[in-house]
Amino acid sequence: MIDIEDRLTLDERSRVDYILALRKQWANTVYPALTREYAADGEPPADTVEQAANRLHELSLYPWFSHLERVQQKMLWKAAGEAVLSRRAQLTEQLARAAADGAGTLTLNSSVELPSWYTDFDIHIQPGGFSSDDMSAYVYEFGARIVMLRDNDGYKFHKLFTQTALPELPAAERVVDIGCGFGKSTRPLAGKYPGAEIIGVDLAAPGLRLAHAEAAAEGLTLSYRQADGRATGLESGSCDVVTGTMVLHEMPSDAVRETIQEAVRLLKPGGALRFLEFQPTGDPFRDATVFEHAERNNEPFFHDLFGSDLLAMCREAGLTGASWAPFDERNDGVREDGWGDRREWHFPWAVLAANKPEER
Repeated sequence: MIDIEDRLTLDERSRVDYILALRKQWANTVYPALTREYAADGEPPADTVEQAANRLHELSLYPWFSHLERVQQKMLWKAAGEAVLSRRAQLTEQLARAAADGAGTLTLNSSVELPSWYTDFDIHIQPGGFSSDDMSAYVYEFGARIVMLRDNDGYKFHKLFTQTALPELPAAERVVDIGCGFGKSTRPLAGKYPGAEIIGVDLAAPGLRLAHAEAAAEGLTLSYRQADGRATGLESGSCDVVTGTMVLHEMPSDAVRETIQEAVRLLKPGGALRFLEFQPTGDPFRDATVFEHAERNNEPFFHDLFGSDLLAMCREAGLTGASWAPFDERNDGVREDGWGDRREWHFPWAVLAANKPEER
């Protein structure tokens, strides 16, 4: 597989390095300074996220913090887009070759209707979103490395999720990854469940084409299919595990509920649901900066996720043992003692876990 970063010109590399350094400064320097200004304003501790947000807006550093996140995100997509589009011919050829020769299957369905909540926003400020052009998947893959401050190279987060959040099931027969994107969350599943059929489902054909190509390059026999995560078309009661990573926060609450219901339909009795998402930390100030990330980064349904009771949704759908557990993306994965004392701005990753009851 062509890795665009290996082919960057000196000018392109310099641009990418600058954006990465800017993002690190924003997370590691500007955010702690904002935290100190908030603590020094002399006001009593905020009891709610709304109170903290109102105080946040009065801080002299907040306009810089907010503007810097949005501007560097736009710079990121411009640099990634230019690097990818200038190599369109090579990358298109690579996708076609994988489709013809790769192991596994790629099932695209042009009749799949993309919901308006999916198409009406440039999520993450990525121009055209993730589904608009075959190259958009390459752009997103390249850009996501910088968004995660190069700490997810090799998809460490997704491997930690697979290793620490998913159950040990040596006899698993089928595992489904909803909202698989370009396959970064699907490929680690093959190592966790080597005897199972691994299926990645997504709305966006560009992401699925890239996912199939990269799986083929790694010699993995995976299945990718274009479908709505709320109606996958797979057989009821056929899956041992249903997973998803960073997908529920990009849906309105009704769609989240429908996705959980579809996961329950897919699961065998005794099967496991696991989603890697975000949850409030309980610190009003930190949570306010995360809530407002929704506006800063075109994430319109963050508030739906935080405002919904997903544990209740799981119970209503017939699942048991529903719980949230903090997830430390740096080293530990799932941990029960919270996110720890972290000075830098970071996403409050968390794992939603529940199980389908065994038949009696």
